[in-house]
Amino acid sequence: MTTKLLNKLSVRLIISISLILFSILAAYTYFIIKNLDSYLTESRLESAYNISGLIKKSTRYSMLLNRREDVHEIINTLGTEKGVYNIRIYNKQGIIIFSTDSSEIMKKVNMSAEACIVCHNSSVPLSKLTNRNKIRIYRNPENKRVLGLINPIQNEPDCYNADCHAHSPNVQVLGVLDVVVGLDKLDEIISRNTREIILNALLITIVISFCCGLFIIVLINRPINKFTKGIDEIGKGNLNYKINLSTKNELGQLAHRFNDMSTKLNEAYKEIKNWSETLNDKVNEKTEELRNIYNQVNQIEKLASLGKLSATVAHELNNPLEGILTYSKLISRKLQSMQKDSEFSKLIEYLELISGESSRCGRIVKDLLLFSHEERDEFSKENLRKIIDKSITVIQHHLEIYNVTIEKEYPDEVKQINCSSQKIQQVLMSLLINAIEAMPQGGKIIVKLTWENKKAVIRIIDEGSGIASKDLPHIFEPFYSTKEASKGTGLGLAVVYGIVANHNGTIEVEKTSTKGTTFKLALPQNENIS
Repeated sequence: MTTKLLNKLSVRLIISISLILFSILAAYTYFIIKNLDSYLTESRLESAYNISGLIKKSTRYSMLLNRREDVHEIINTLGTEKGVYNIRIYNKQGIIIFSTDSSEIMKKVNMSAEACIVCHNSSVPLSKLTNRNKIRIYRNPENKRVLGLINPIQNEPDCYNADCHAHSPNVQVLGVLDVVVGLDKLDEIISRNTREIILNALLITIVISFCCGLFIIVLINRPINKFTKGIDEIGKGNLNYKINLSTKNELGQLAHRFNDMSTKLNEAYKEIKNWSETLNDKVNEKTEELRNIYNQVNQIEKLASLGKLSATVAHELNNPLEGILTYSKLISRKLQSMQKDSEFSKLIEYLELISGESSRCGRIVKDLLLFSHEERDEFSKENLRKIIDKSITVIQHHLEIYNVTIEKEYPDEVKQINCSSQKIQQVLMSLLINAIEAMPQGGKIIVKLTWENKKAVIRIIDEGSGIASKDLPHIFEPFYSTKEASKGTGLGLAVVYGIVANHNGTIEVEKTSTKGTTFKLALPQNENIS
């Protein structure tokens, strides 16, 4: 639990900031206390200097007159001042001649003592001291910190010219004034201030750390928790989860991008799920498309093979049939001119039957020649509306005979396609005649022209009885016919299919029912014209 808590970014930030702040305040506290100690020590030193100077000035006159009692009184009086621990005057032999402690008067001090070692550290005693060397800080027998100030008493002219006790002018130092003042008050002030500074530093550290922690929790930890929850939700599969973060800073922008990502992931997941659910349907759909393509290719191959065979057979049969038809008609005419009282009527009937059947065979041969596409198509830019109108005009007599009307639906724009106008006319006439024959009781045919996906699409819609489902897959196969044997060869729609395929187009039965059939013819279109 502790390791998990320490691994949190917010906790690490709070600890790091607190440590940095504590280090800065600790260094600041150290320098403040050090400066305070130096300042108070300097103040105490200045006080010691003042006391030492006051003693020298106060005792100077008495010393010149050699009034020892007055000097003792002055020293004892000043020794009672608060903070003054001891006042002593040594002569140059190290004997204490004046002191606030009467027990040590006329005693000789150790020259290696702390008060003497400064001047007597070398073979020749020093006559002058720096201010720094005049000071010593140490602990007295009561273990209290004290400051000692050594102030040499110089041999002035008034001293060696005095009547009371003359000194040699060659002597520079007559003695030493040693003033010892206590530092316990100073130490108390430093200790109290040190405690206050440390406590204030700790309090400031705690307050700032708390505020930083509060800001980190509000501005960083909470948004991070929202991101963590969002990532967990995404991991659980809730791809539509959104992070509610309205801030405009970097975290807000990150939340916005996270929400965009979750939306896209959700859409991608739905698409994949939908694709996987409909995979079988799509496979079946593609299989059906491939089957249709295969059937079309197979149909084209059949038509191509049959076309070659049809061309050969048509050429071989055309001349004999033409001879049979010609000679049967010739004999029939001869017999008609020679007969009397209908003596050759039976023969003439047989000859007409031969002529009729020969004519029918001729039409079959003609259809075979058309089916074989032996002649080369010549393509040119044609107005499809004119081709449709011309086809309708040619079969106008069929329309009148079967009592059929035609409605034309053309777009406003006029376009051209690259095609063989005669072959397209043949296709349209064949489809229209089939539609007419599918409505023996009359009716209406709609010819609709549209432009779809860069193709010209012609729909021929009749009101006939429709095409049976068993016949629908075979209607474009050669020699397959739903008409009576005497009325069709089964090559009409096969020829139509071949012509359309030669134009890189498609033809299909778009829909059929007992209420009618719609043939859809699609041909590649050409550029627009004005």
